[in-house]
Amino acid sequence: MKKKCTSYALLGMLCALASCGRVEKKEKSEPEEKNPVLTQYADPFIGTGDHGHTYPGATVPYGMIQLSPDNGIAGWDWCSGYHYTDSVAVGFGHLHLSGTGIGDLADLLFMPVNKEVDLSVPVSSREDYPYKSKYSHENETATPGYYQVYLEDHEVNAELTTSKRTGFHRYTFKENDPQSVVIDLGFAINWDKALDTRITVEDETTISGYRHSTGWAKNQKLFFVAKFSKPLTAHNLYADAKEAEGAEEVTGAKTSAQLFFDEKSGKTLEVKLSLSSVSIDNARENMKERKGFDFNAVREDAEQAWNSTLDKIEVETPVDSLKTIFYTALYHTRLAPVTFSDANGQFRLQNDSIVTAGDYTAYSTLSLWDTFRAAQPLMTLLDTDKVSDIINSMLVYYAENKTLPVWTLYGNETYTMTGNHAIPVITEAIMKGIKGFDINEAYEAMKVTMMKDEESRGVKFYKEYGYVPYNLLDESVTITLEFAYDDWCIAQVAKKLGKEEDYKYFSDRANAFKHLYDPESGFMRGKSDKGQWHEPFDPKLSIHRKGTDYTEGNAWQHSWFVLHDVDGLITLHGGKEPFTDMLEQLFTESSEITGGDASPDISGLIGQYAHGNEPSHHIAYMFNFAGEPWRTQYWVREILNTQYDTTPAGLSGNEDCGQMSAWYVFSAMGIYPYNPSSGTYQIGSPIFEKSVIKVSEEELFTIKANNVSDKNIYIQSATLNGEEFNRTYITHDEITAGGELEFEMGPEPNKNWGVRAEKQVNE
Repeated sequence: MKKKCTSYALLGMLCALASCGRVEKKEKSEPEEKNPVLTQYADPFIGTGDHGHTYPGATVPYGMIQLSPDNGIAGWDWCSGYHYTDSVAVGFGHLHLSGTGIGDLADLLFMPVNKEVDLSVPVSSREDYPYKSKYSHENETATPGYYQVYLEDHEVNAELTTSKRTGFHRYTFKENDPQSVVIDLGFAINWDKALDTRITVEDETTISGYRHSTGWAKNQKLFFVAKFSKPLTAHNLYADAKEAEGAEEVTGAKTSAQLFFDEKSGKTLEVKLSLSSVSIDNARENMKERKGFDFNAVREDAEQAWNSTLDKIEVETPVDSLKTIFYTALYHTRLAPVTFSDANGQFRLQNDSIVTAGDYTAYSTLSLWDTFRAAQPLMTLLDTDKVSDIINSMLVYYAENKTLPVWTLYGNETYTMTGNHAIPVITEAIMKGIKGFDINEAYEAMKVTMMKDEESRGVKFYKEYGYVPYNLLDESVTITLEFAYDDWCIAQVAKKLGKEEDYKYFSDRANAFKHLYDPESGFMRGKSDKGQWHEPFDPKLSIHRKGTDYTEGNAWQHSWFVLHDVDGLITLHGGKEPFTDMLEQLFTESSEITGGDASPDISGLIGQYAHGNEPSHHIAYMFNFAGEPWRTQYWVREILNTQYDTTPAGLSGNEDCGQMSAWYVFSAMGIYPYNPSSGTYQIGSPIFEKSVIKVSEEELFTIKANNVSDKNIYIQSATLNGEEFNRTYITHDEITAGGELEFEMGPEPNKNWGVRAEKQVNE
């Protein structure tokens, strides 16, 4: 028997050694026993279908490079450059947006090919690209920090990975096939447009250049250096679709190149590219973070960076699909904002001035209208050290423009979306004790931003009338409600700084939402400068952006945006019962959206609740404030179950730089930052048996949900650090101090738990 067991053990070892490389990983994985490889659960393809608008390519947490495939289609569902329904690639761009509705970036396109192509061919659609290739999802993989696809037309296997500021390609050609790479600096999607580009062949293994373009980011300047693992044997350069024979450099609105390499020196060609907003020299300096060519080592480091990031929350559940959804969501929350300053600290502003970030990293891709709600609070909880960097970045933009940023892309302020939600981001940081930025400067920036007499964003009208009249500015209801919250945030900081006059002024203005409440209909409605309601009124009507009172939604979805004074909103409704009745009706009303130009952002409908867009994200938690937390528990669980899954269409709307996923990360654990600046988290219905948050190197906060299941969704009782816990919120300080919140779950509501109305926000 002993001999037989030894034989089976030997056979097992031989089988393991023969099995496609996984064993090599496990042989080296003793440390991973203590730190699970959580990247196995994160699937970058989730969100690349439907309207998720995510990309599957390679990056590292908050990295400067987002190296991902581009399908070459101009259209809303291809805003990230890629859509899962597609099967044609035109190349791999180095900058991408995650989950937005914005068709910009996809800059610096590289494509491996096995033949000479004619880059002078006019391109009017994707069919005209001479270097495009078909591919199949059956030969395409993506994990955090790594992407692979087999290009069928060129018979090339392409692999991508990145470090913080450098993208790495590895192309494996067919034996004895010609080896070539096409670079197209004129390639653009949607409204992006190249204005001035240059490609220079510096030596036999190095090219450099720049791409200046306009689009959503009006003044985008990008400089790059690319190196190859083997010398060029020949090159063809083109300027504005005309070949420049014998040239080593070309300049034009659209430049392109085809580089050729020796196929007899091995099947593999590696490429690395670094970029900068400042200069080619800075791009060259950025490349020094990774010397030489070692694709596998870079990939391993990227995977380790992701594993360390995902490891900040560990969840326990017997359902692997829930782990996949959760860790993919956590992965998505770390794709933006992105590193913008170079290794030497320099970065470019939209006025072309060069700024140096001395003791911080500058970030761009600040989708503040979305991310202030949950994505930024998640960063505050897990990546506290980066919060001051974000604020210092915003203060640099304030110094340039004398207003805080609204939506910043590649150093450009786009002023897209309503409100001024740099304000709650700064307020949250101050109220939660984040250091590393000048609080007085930040307060000045908030105050100046909300006191400017500017009509385009509505502050002038808001100051004059106490609300924004619908006949003077589109999206007036949404703007008014969001300004009221921004004002409340400023008031909290004013109080903290002892500025009593400012505290009273901004606290009074924070009541602006009361001007727009219509007691007859129960909705927030547009009101003219004469005080008259906007007629006719249909709460289900949606008009996208122009000629509307609501931003990307309707009255049903926007009438609940009162994060700072839910008690005041309940009073307007006539008390808790009519308030909760109408709130319940939101989820049970028919999902009909009226109007011929409804916003495409209205998606993920449960009744009129639209989880696919951010204005709805807090609403399910509002029952807590009215003493009916079991309804919050029911609807939060319904959203968790119906609006997320493990397919490419697994997001119910735009990911929006991490906000859609941050909602899931928080809510799946059982908490949500309803009003981030209040320092409290509302409690919903946890889906995991256990969630452990690593709030610091020293402290862990554990959330347990005993007997939790798809039926046991209601909280029966709770304890915090062993003491009875009978309220529907927990404070930021309680979480960051470490400890354990333990729930007993059951199939029926306990209508005695958490029903006492308590003040939950800062005065």
